[in-house]
Amino acid sequence: MAAIENRVIIVGAGPVGLMTAFLLDSHDIPYLLIASEAVLATDLRASTFHPPTLDLLDNHGLAAPLIEQGLRSPTWQIRLHETGERAEFDLTVIGDATRHPFRLQCEQSKLCELLLKRLYASGKGEILLGRRIDGVSQDDDGVTIITYDADAPENTHPMTFTGRYLVGADGARSVVRKSLSFGFDGKTYPETTILATTLFPFHDHLPGLSNVNYVWKDGGTFSLLRLPHLWRCSLYPDHEESIEDGLKPESIQRKLQAIVPNSAGHEVIESRAYRIHMRITDTYRKGRVALAGDAAHVNSPSGGMGMNGGVHDAFELTAALAEIWHGGRIELLDRYTRRRRPIAEQEVLAQSDRNRARMQERDGTKRREMLTALQRIAGDPVAAHEHLLRTSMIAGLRRAAEIA
Repeated sequence: MAAIENRVIIVGAGPVGLMTAFLLDSHDIPYLLIASEAVLATDLRASTFHPPTLDLLDNHGLAAPLIEQGLRSPTWQIRLHETGERAEFDLTVIGDATRHPFRLQCEQSKLCELLLKRLYASGKGEILLGRRIDGVSQDDDGVTIITYDADAPENTHPMTFTGRYLVGADGARSVVRKSLSFGFDGKTYPETTILATTLFPFHDHLPGLSNVNYVWKDGGTFSLLRLPHLWRCSLYPDHEESIEDGLKPESIQRKLQAIVPNSAGHEVIESRAYRIHMRITDTYRKGRVALAGDAAHVNSPSGGMGMNGGVHDAFELTAALAEIWHGGRIELLDRYTRRRRPIAEQEVLAQSDRNRARMQERDGTKRREMLTALQRIAGDPVAAHEHLLRTSMIAGLRRAAEIA
């Protein structure tokens, strides 16, 4: 290997990679942030920030500017569309456990923009966007990555970078994970989600609607998540409808009209389809390389836990790297795995899997039983408090902190 640069390499410029760079920067640890995208992604991805995530961001002056760009949502609901019956959970119940007793509805790209701006203003680290990662190797002293210009032909000359440690935050298709043969077991759900965004004011037409709503309809399901200037609608292809047909404007229009009829039609700003997976790597660390965020675990978006869990990874991982950088043993990276992997598996993946299964239930009697049980929990202050600590991810973070 070439002479090792005294720095941490971060692969990926999503919220997890940028958060990792920001936290390393705050510890005065040199870093190289590198990603294949030449510019930050702005398409609609994760859009929910949970209370403990906002608490963590607030410790670094990041919550307030994010809240200014988002929509506070103190409640969330599970609804029966035909009757409007609902179980509503009020996050003010856990005001004793968080400084931010609400969900913030805000695009993850807003956090990415904020973080990148802070990193450029600091100027302590190096940021290289538009470099495709082709391979990763390591030895006892450091890590080497091979990169190419993302827009150049395949036969162009590579550039090699080295560092003491490497953080793979390069998403579900992680090149870092594949290069070092981390396992990534799990499953792909059978349904495909069609995401459509619209300016239509659902809140003016559906009585008692929250900003975050998971909805059963006759024979299916959908969700409505409100952002400051639009609604994000998660829809599904009709029975035996292909994904291609489900993405056609007339199909999306039909599904939105079934939610709220509108003689003028629903203006759709953006639409796309995506498959949902539940997978987790066998370990978060191999040698000097650690994985975080979607590179380590992916889950159903039901409950809005994926991006939040990745940000929590970044905080735990940088805490371990800071201790190592200032004289601690490399084995502290094993503590990162011990604290984050079981929480991802038993809290994030398990909860989102249950949320997805509940909303995919088609039997009317079972739906009624589920709704009644949820209403009972929401109406009991003690039960609601416990439920909201889990669903807002506070319980998982507390549990992780107790692991040595």
